[in-house]
Amino acid sequence: MTSSWMRRVLRPAVVLALLGVTITANAQGRRASPATPPDSIPTFSTENIARKGFFYAGGEYAGEPGKEVMAGQMYVEVWVPRRIRQPYPIVMFHGNGQPGNGWQQTPDGRPGWAYYLIDQGYVVYMVEYPARGRSAYVPGVHGELGIRTVAQLEAIFTSGSQRGNFPLKDNHTQWPGTGLQGDPVFDDYLRSQLQYVSGQDALTLAAGVPLLDKIGQPVILLTHSQGGAMGWLIADRRPSLVKGIVTVEPGGPPMAPADTANVRPGERRPNSWGPTNLPLAYHPPVTNPAEDLKVVLESSSDRPDEIPCYLQEEPARQLVHLKHIPVLALSANGTYHRVFDACVPKWLNQAGVRADFVRLEEVGPSGNGHMMMLEENSDEIIAYVHEWLEENVP
Repeated sequence: MTSSWMRRVLRPAVVLALLGVTITANAQGRRASPATPPDSIPTFSTENIARKGFFYAGGEYAGEPGKEVMAGQMYVEVWVPRRIRQPYPIVMFHGNGQPGNGWQQTPDGRPGWAYYLIDQGYVVYMVEYPARGRSAYVPGVHGELGIRTVAQLEAIFTSGSQRGNFPLKDNHTQWPGTGLQGDPVFDDYLRSQLQYVSGQDALTLAAGVPLLDKIGQPVILLTHSQGGAMGWLIADRRPSLVKGIVTVEPGGPPMAPADTANVRPGERRPNSWGPTNLPLAYHPPVTNPAEDLKVVLESSSDRPDEIPCYLQEEPARQLVHLKHIPVLALSANGTYHRVFDACVPKWLNQAGVRADFVRLEEVGPSGNGHMMMLEENSDEIIAYVHEWLEENVP
């Protein structure tokens, strides 16, 4: 055994040699340590990250006197590039049942969208919703928990072509691996799935507004699926702090659910405020959406594999806090979401918001499902997002 003196004075390579440890060089000519993770543990270079940290936004004391706990806080991770080249940070809101680190790395071990954005010079914030993952779930405060099953994930996220029941399922080709139980990539993805609670939008809104206040400068919101509603709600409360919104297959459609297997709209929900189920600022004002928001179902849809949408009767009320924020809404061509993805941007445009609806295959990327940020051509998609931001966010 080497002495503490030897460890302080001798070079690490000499110490290792004395201990009988062999050092070999890797393919790049750098010396590999025995402590280097094996190939079965995915890692990637983070050389363009200068600093990183985490903090919590929101939260309040709950419980009886003397038994108080903190509830409703939201975990936030921040990455800062070595050279900040973009004027606005990007704040990322994930989908239902997903972890915040889904933006960081794909299930097959590649760098995720967050690191692509770091490479472009954006400061990046990634949240994990209250009551999920690294944000505490408080029994008796946050309600009952749910989690998706293997069958559900295979059908809607990872193996639409084999397990899905929607018109464009055969287009889904970009998920890495088979997307089925027992495939190593799918099994790793399944390990990442988290619990969720009802009322997630209200919890996240209560923490999301303090998050923007804490950042204290205008940002771009990048939202996915369930996160779509979070983006509309938070931007509605802090429009001066949001310069643009990119939404990837946001939750919806407005006013009513959709039958994605049979491509037809459902019955109107009485509590819908359009793209959200919580209040948004309209002009003229809306007090009771069931009475104040007069809607009509389109007589036909744009395409046979898409539903007709509920839209407002004209003259349409305007979303006064969102109408100056440019929006990009993306939809893939191998997703169950395509059945209704056109409806949210249609509602926004009618309400005075400039929302670009992009079917991805029309600008290049094809074969994607709802979890496109984890799929084989994920970099191609986020590159398009970056180009859109440079052209459309002032």
